[in-house]
This record gives sequence, structure tokens and C-alpha cells, in this order.
Amino acid sequence: MLWRKFNGEPLRIPVREAVEEAIVRETKAGYRLKVCIGTDSQVRHAETDFATVIVFLREKHGGFMFVSADRTKQPYTIKERMLMEVARSIEIAYELCDLFHRYDVDMEVHADINTNPQFKSNEALREAMGYILGMGYAFKAKPDAFASSCCADKMVN
Repeated sequence: MLWRKFNGEPLRIPVREAVEEAIVRETKAGYRLKVCIGTDSQVRHAETDFATVIVFLREKHGGFMFVSADRTKQPYTIKERMLMEVARSIEIAYELCDLFHRYDVDMEVHADINTNPQFKSNEALREAMGYILGMGYAFKAKPDAFASSCCADKMVN
């Protein structure tokens, strides 16, 4: 995955190193951090665009994020696409979770899945929640999943 900052500037080091540098820098500056990881997708014609974000929240002092976006021609049902979003978020959470433990940073995985059964994405809610909680991560779904439903959504549209 290629990662960049919100302003479009590419990360010139591996995302794991960039995340650790950010944690060290923000902690030294006196901020208490929380990290939220989420993915959103958008289908356009025969292609699906995905965006995954790592959102750093500084307690009472705003935040910043790293973004990775890509495109695939793989067709998905709505349920498959929702679970692919979750899998992408879990992949990066798993890669970084030891850093969050080492530096005592709370982390949540956000799923762009509606908790209202009237929405099609709700078909994937049980599996997504089980997947995320089974990995031992805190889980948020809509309307509380801002990393996927707001931040990643802006990067994929």
C-alpha cells in the first residue's frame, strides 16, 4: 500500500515508521492520542475505489491522518465489499497494533456499515463486528464510525 498525508504529500518512509514517528512526536508535544482506522469504497462503472485512513486524534486538539487509496476491477456484492473494507482496516490495524500497545495509544477500527437493518450494508454487520472484535480491537459502526464514513469517504469520492 502506498500512503500519503491528508495534504497529498507521500510518506517517504514505510507507514509503520511514519506512525511511530507521529506517536513519538505528538506524545513529546504533550498530546494524548487515540487512533481510528477505517476504510470506505465507491463503485464506479466496473471499478471499485478503496480508501483506508489512519486517523490520529489529539485529545481536545484536533487531529491528522494518513491515507492509502487504490482501485480494483474486482466485482463485489455489497456484503463482500463491506467485508473487504473491514479486512483492509484490520490488515493495517494488525500491522500497527504492537506500536499502539507500546506507546499506550487507544485504537478503534471503524466500519462503514449501517446499524439500521433498512440499509443494504447492514447485511455485513454481524460478520464485520465478529471479525473486528475477534481480533481484539475496539469496534465502531455507523453513525459512530467517522474514520470510515467521513474521513475515508472524503478520500474515495
